Amino acid sequence: MSAKRVSETRTTLAQVVETTDANFLGKAFGGSILAMIDLCAYATSSKFAGTLCVTASFDRVDFHEPIEVGDLVTLEGYISFVGRTSMEVTITLFSENLLQGTRRHTNTARVTMVAIQEGKPVEVPRLICETREDKLAFLAGKMRRERRQMHRAEFDKILSEMESFSDEKLDQLLSA
Repeated sequence: MSAKRVSETRTTLAQVVETTDANFLGKAFGGSILAMIDLCAYATSSKFAGTLCVTASFDRVDFHEPIEVGDLVTLEGYISFVGRTSMEVTITLFSENLLQGTRRHTNTARVTMVAIQEGKPVEVPRLICETREDKLAFLAGKMRRERRQMHRAEFDKILSEMESFSDEKLDQLLSA
């Protein structure tokens, strides 16, 4: 399997926020921002894997500041961690007021994508970490994946135990 440098995975997308992207407060609707993030994750992961990629999970999206209608949103994505068939894409969003020339960091997201060929997951290239930041991001991504797996196993175990509880026990838990 081939390998690619983190610097080769960097992708930038930009879009102006229109009134159709606004929520009831006149700010960019979270769903519109999530759609932009998903597109950037797709472009970044497919560029890296050399095949179609699909979204496995939105692992985290932080909304730091609101985005105004008319702002230019720039999404900068890169592959921060790879497994066998999956990739973590880290995406940073910036909002730029084109008339004032001000730029703000508004969002950070991490999305897990899976490489697909003929409807089945396929192996992705290895990731070459070039800088200290790349190495730290990779190790953090590995830790996030391991913690998600442990959390999922622990949650499933607890849920399985709760399914055997009597209605009285469930009522006690609800009132606690």
